[in-house]
Amino acid sequence: MINRIRDVRREKGLTLAEVGLRCDPPTTAQTIGRLETGMRNLSLDWMNRIANALEVEPELLLRGERSAEPKVVARLTDAGAEALASPRDAVLPTALAGGGELMALSIEASAGEYRAGDQVWLRDVPAAEHARLINRDVLVPRSGGRFAFGRMIDRDETRVALLPHGMGQRQVVIENPAWLAVAEMLVRKL
Repeated sequence: MINRIRDVRREKGLTLAEVGLRCDPPTTAQTIGRLETGMRNLSLDWMNRIANALEVEPELLLRGERSAEPKVVARLTDAGAEALASPRDAVLPTALAGGGELMALSIEASAGEYRAGDQVWLRDVPAAEHARLINRDVLVPRSGGRFAFGRMIDRDETRVALLPHGMGQRQVVIENPAWLAVAEMLVRKL
């Protein structure tokens, strides 16, 4: 059975041993590893125990072979928004529903109102609706596999202008963006 235990565990920043200790009753890191990789059968009992340990709904631990899962596609660092070496599965909050492709931005360095450790969920918006994104936070792809993330301050038929978060940042203009994704949800650890 294909499962998302590893994706969820990594997204929450936990080790195999930490998940094992959180299980009730506790188990070994080796057992969790075997369940993650499919070397051991993921029974309903194990699925519920691990879901409780990860503090997620059990359904999040399963995925179909053909399901298109949302991906973390970029991260925000001191140098700005940048692409990940390879996109990784993101844990989908249950509050996000509706149309448009979902993606996530992982915040690694504080910028403006965003703190290190935050995760921003974004939704791809059709070009016909880009005008309504003025004064909203958006992620925009740039050339060379790069990204820009900031408040959209201007738009016309061929370009968008963003103001990146943080003091002293300069406006970024992107010509003919392939897509725009608007920030819909901020996930912050307490």
